[in-house]
Amino acid sequence: MGAGREVSVSLDGVRDKNQMQLKKLNTVLFPVRYNDKYYADAIASGEFTKLAYYSDICVGAIACRLEKKEGGGMRVYIMTLGVLAPYRGIGIGSKLLNHVLDMCSKQNMCEIYLHVQTNNDDAIKFYKKFGFDITDTIQNYYINIEPRDCYVVTKSFAQSEANK
Repeated sequence: MGAGREVSVSLDGVRDKNQMQLKKLNTVLFPVRYNDKYYADAIASGEFTKLAYYSDICVGAIACRLEKKEGGGMRVYIMTLGVLAPYRGIGIGSKLLNHVLDMCSKQNMCEIYLHVQTNNDDAIKFYKKFGFDITDTIQNYYINIEPRDCYVVTKSFAQSEANK
């Protein structure tokens, strides 16, 4: 994928009729299996869950869940963000995350967060590039993968005066 060439990447929403694309990607990308609630939350999040297509091939996805925050306000939890290995490093993950960050701003979300395995240096570096910070460490978060610990990685948004 030559440098300087325009990458043709399009994003599409996840619906009942194409959620199998997301299921197939997750099987390849992640060491865990996701339950029906994951897919229901992903579809319910609307514009916050997207599939990425490179030349009409589904190569990545971001799946989010919308949550009410204690004391009011809404936040976004990134359940998964992944791109197939041959398509990494050309901006697809960045395009997916930028889309969700734009949606957070448009819909006045308080914050966005996710869990990252403590040894996943590439993911930590990726999210820090977008202004996320490690805000907590959870011991034994993962059951069937090592290391079991994770970081909570968070980005907060300045709330407009109208929302305070």
